[in-house]
Amino acid sequence: MNTVQSLPLLQNALTVGAILFSLGLVGILTRRNLIVMFLAAEMMLQGISVSLVAWSRYHGDWGGHVLVIFVLTVAACEAAVALVFVLQAFSRTGRLDAAAWQSLREANVARTVDHELPSIDTVPPRFPTLAPAGVLPPADENEPLQREHV
Repeated sequence: MNTVQSLPLLQNALTVGAILFSLGLVGILTRRNLIVMFLAAEMMLQGISVSLVAWSRYHGDWGGHVLVIFVLTVAACEAAVALVFVLQAFSRTGRLDAAAWQSLREANVARTVDHELPSIDTVPPRFPTLAPAGVLPPADENEPLQREHV
């Protein structure tokens, strides 16, 4: 195909791929429902696939098409594994909130605490130091904020 004729097709396909990827990224960053986050990740993969096919067609080779087949295969495997994780989180907590992953941690790993976004004029982080021999380190100030179930 003539390069001048296929350039608008390439631009349109790359625009659609970028829109799909951007919508998926927004979905991942703004939603807490595990199923919606999973679907947003799949939308990001589809946006990449559209871009790969567009570049492959523009250059006249089959490399992008073959790579998309591998991307779809990995997405199918990822769907099966993600379904197991979502079902496990739902069976333990009864909810599909992303914070439900807190209860799936191992017993020796501390829970994480969601904090508000820090203000711009925050102090730089204090790096941990070793306590002197025979002195116990200070207790974690976030321990009372940790909840058994979110």
